[in-house]
Amino acid sequence: MVLAKSQRLQQLPPYLFIEIDRRKREKIASGADVINLGIGDPDQPTPAFIIDAMGKAIQDPANHRYPFDEGVPAFRDTAAAFLTSRFDLHLDPGSQIIATIGSKDGIAHLPLAVVNPGDIVLVPSPGYPVYNSGAIFAGGRPWAIDLTDANAYLPDLDAIPRDVADQARLIWVNYPNNPTAAVADLDFYQRLVAFAEKHDLIVASDLAYSETYFDDPPPSILQVPGALDRCIEFHSLSKTFNMTGWRIGFAAGNADVITALAQVKGNCDSGQFNAIQWAGKEALAHYDHPDVRAMTDTYRRRRDVLCDGLTAAGIVTPRCAASFFVWGRCPDGVTSMEFCSRVLDEAAVVMVPGGGFAPHCDARFRCALTVDEDRLRQAVDRITNMTW
Repeated sequence: MVLAKSQRLQQLPPYLFIEIDRRKREKIASGADVINLGIGDPDQPTPAFIIDAMGKAIQDPANHRYPFDEGVPAFRDTAAAFLTSRFDLHLDPGSQIIATIGSKDGIAHLPLAVVNPGDIVLVPSPGYPVYNSGAIFAGGRPWAIDLTDANAYLPDLDAIPRDVADQARLIWVNYPNNPTAAVADLDFYQRLVAFAEKHDLIVASDLAYSETYFDDPPPSILQVPGALDRCIEFHSLSKTFNMTGWRIGFAAGNADVITALAQVKGNCDSGQFNAIQWAGKEALAHYDHPDVRAMTDTYRRRRDVLCDGLTAAGIVTPRCAASFFVWGRCPDGVTSMEFCSRVLDEAAVVMVPGGGFAPHCDARFRCALTVDEDRLRQAVDRITNMTW
């Protein structure tokens, strides 16, 4: 049999970082000491108090059965309490919150719940690839909103053609942002909700980095009056609690959208293992635990080492205000692929070219603060010795 992939799969864009990945593997195979700043996966262990909660929950035979479809009630209750404590939101955990298998699960499934074939889905560019692929799998038509430095990497809502906005069903936003590390304030969210009301859009906010910040705490779009009429927000425990492999998160917002998402998930999966949800409950209940806040201090120190070091070497890399990504500027006249390729070849440091995220970001590169300070200093020293 000759397999013909589905048309939906064939619509997906190619893996744009394949060349960097190939060179990284070759460099490692040659015996080079490669410092990988390309992967956005926390390098520190999950805090012990969460692991202890998991150990207790996994021993309970009640958790060995099928999970609760919408989530363990105690997990959803604690998610609601987290939203109250952190954002002064008061949501009904029974109708306005659902557990997800990490935020990626909910993000990928949402278009299947609310988008009809042919509907436009407004997706940020650069942005998380699942916003685009989820729209394609649902038969929707992704329409890219260019995020630019001139607009602080916020969508220019006025630049979206009226006919496009009127044909759209869903718009995605992600702040603190990956890859640009940009942040959004409530004023922007107010304008976004008004835009969505005008064009009858559902707004989906990916707030995966809400607790990784160095200045003011990032807001929630659900704090805007009227937001609960049409907004859904995705939260992840992955980055805040070093739980990427645990796959646990939740979605909160408009009850009708939550119900539709739950219906899709009920047909596609059986929910997350209850014991992991009990561990997630413990995490959310102590989101301000000293061990959790210590990670922010760690990322702050790493940020300063990398950003200040590269900037001193003539590679302008502003300090990020949130997330654990930095968004630097390539030397003048050097494309992002050229820059990242040379840094890998000559300094054995992996960075991600901005052009791989979006063509208009070809003068930028992304680094993740997921290696320790000593390794970051080594990376800076190696790059400082390069000439451009």
